[in-house]
Amino acid sequence: MAGTTHTVTNQAPPLAQYDVFTADRALTEAVERHLDPSLLDEGLAELSALGRTSGSAQVQEWGVQANENPPRLRTHDRYGHRIDEVDFHPAWHRLLGKGVSAGLTNAWARPGGHVRRAAGFVVWSQVEAGNGCPLSMTHAAVPALRADPALAAEWEPRLTSVVYDRALRPAREKPGVLFGMGMTEKQGGSDVRANTTSARPLAEDGTYELTGHKWFCSAPMSDAFLVLAQAPGGLTCFLVPRVLEDGSRNVFLIQRLKDKLGNRSNASSEVEFAGTWARRVGDEGRGVRTIIGMVAATRLDCVLGSAGLMRQAVAQAVHHCTYREAFGGKLVDKPLMRNVLADLALESEAATTLALRLAAAYDDGSERERALLRIAVPAAKYWVTKRCAPLAVEAAECLGGNGYVEESGMPRLVRESPLNSVWEGAGNVQALDVLRALGRDPQVLDAYLGEVGRARGADHRLDGAIKDLLTELADLEGAEGRARRLVERLALVLQGSLLVRYAPPQVADAFCAARLGGDGGAAFGTLPHTLDLATVVERARPEV
Repeated sequence: MAGTTHTVTNQAPPLAQYDVFTADRALTEAVERHLDPSLLDEGLAELSALGRTSGSAQVQEWGVQANENPPRLRTHDRYGHRIDEVDFHPAWHRLLGKGVSAGLTNAWARPGGHVRRAAGFVVWSQVEAGNGCPLSMTHAAVPALRADPALAAEWEPRLTSVVYDRALRPAREKPGVLFGMGMTEKQGGSDVRANTTSARPLAEDGTYELTGHKWFCSAPMSDAFLVLAQAPGGLTCFLVPRVLEDGSRNVFLIQRLKDKLGNRSNASSEVEFAGTWARRVGDEGRGVRTIIGMVAATRLDCVLGSAGLMRQAVAQAVHHCTYREAFGGKLVDKPLMRNVLADLALESEAATTLALRLAAAYDDGSERERALLRIAVPAAKYWVTKRCAPLAVEAAECLGGNGYVEESGMPRLVRESPLNSVWEGAGNVQALDVLRALGRDPQVLDAYLGEVGRARGADHRLDGAIKDLLTELADLEGAEGRARRLVERLALVLQGSLLVRYAPPQVADAFCAARLGGDGGAAFGTLPHTLDLATVVERARPEV
């Protein structure tokens, strides 16, 4: 029985039973902007349904359960047979099944698929990010497999299926499959050309036997994996099925699961190959070129996942401050708190707007859009994922002590926030990839400048930032030491250009002032007080 003094007042209600998609104005407007009008009604209805699912109390509870009950490795059965299986909490399977059925692995199979999937991935990432890894890699395996038309014809219908089948059995017997990936080794990290896993050709053409290890193998419960190994002709990409055609288990020895800071509901593992059967994907010696399509797609998912985390953090902060009172009024109405919330909202909207623009480039598929993706994806991956962690921490602080308590959900967002910066190449790798893209293909810079140039003349601060950027780009000699700064500017100018064209004037004005005009400080909440910050905050408020 509660004590007589235990009266609950001045607490925000749960942010639940709402449409996560429709409540996000930046996201809905991006979908309306980039999706073909003939697909719009269907796309909006589909995303709103996913938004209501994501915002339901039941699904949110599944996210909590999946996070609180991490996967467990079972290397052997009760009789001592090696099985190498991973047990997940039922809530994780429910979430993964919902993600598959929502179309988060079938962007390649329908018109406007990348924009629709990207928006769905942003929405679904706000429930529990741990099931995003297998969804992302299954989606991203398609462009890599297309290096071998026969393999693509066999596997693509399974990869793009909307049916989740968790059973370990031959892929030909399943209505849908999931893919994982294994590139990283102990001695190499991002330097995959230092990999030592070997591939010995077998009698059947295109088949090999793998021997070696992978320091990080994501989603080890998957049906198949794309891995890199050293064949006689050099580093090569291979498809490793978990279960062979005859129903026997392939040699896939899971040594342990990683004990991670965040993303705890997802299994990340170390695996050993010892006579493991594999099928070559693409030509020998062209492993990096073959798998780069997968890497590019998962890098965009890093941007989308971070955008989703940022949006959820901002939504929680604004929701809390809308109801919480202090010092005689609502927190949201206090000028300094309003400044913080507006600054967070700017960062979130800029991330979402950029991410959906890149998804639209995938749908377009033209040579110019592909050139834009070669520079914009690593630049966005670098910058958006870098901004996710400080934003999550600041948003948690908006809840005060409540934000430091697990029940609020904010600590989970904080732990998750650095992951996408590390996954698929840390910040330095992205920055160097931007330099390589600039150095190898003049179409890349032309496509970028053409995109940002669409907003020239609309804001003097953006114009000045473009001019300064052109000065930096004119001399790339010795640019490696300043690559991070250059990539940051590339990302900010692109975000500014998009917001000037598409966002409300109050949002674009605040972004250009703080991010391009030098009128904002290093910490969140340092926007010029003369801006219309109330409108920016109201735009970010989730309507329940």
